[in-house]
Amino acid sequence: MDKIEELALAMIEYNNGDPKRIQHTTKVHAYASVIGRSEGLDEETQFILESAALVHDMGIRASEQKYGHQNGKLQEQEGPAVARELLTRLGGYSDKEIERICWLVGHHHTYHVCEDWDYQILIEADFLVNLYEDEESPHAIRAVRKNIFRTGSGTRMLETMYGIDECKNE
Repeated sequence: MDKIEELALAMIEYNNGDPKRIQHTTKVHAYASVIGRSEGLDEETQFILESAALVHDMGIRASEQKYGHQNGKLQEQEGPAVARELLTRLGGYSDKEIERICWLVGHHHTYHVCEDWDYQILIEADFLVNLYEDEESPHAIRAVRKNIFRTGSGTRMLETMYGIDECKNE
């Protein structure tokens, strides 16, 4: 079994009894994987991206237990420690990989312009899933496309999923 498969199974076990959260995470991972490969990420960056996608929301449960609720900022605050513990327990991750994965987990709800493709792709993959799960309006989807999406592959996926004509005047 490779590291990504092992991590996916560990994430499912961590979210035992919460199929909605498991489904969300596996969809984000699938989209991140496709976008990363389509954008030509190198093998190491692709591995970090896919690992981060699988643990990106691990701060939710910790936030709910600690604060009685969760939101994006609390996920970013609590998630890295949970992800670090899991990655360390599984083994096979270098300190550098763990640091980068935890940084991505700790910033995946911070939507400033980012130059790093693993970060950008993780945000886009999470948006592809959240826009659907949150039943966002066509106006909100177009705003996200305009303000958040930067990869060609992610943008095409968004436009195709939601039937957005890229030539339409916003």
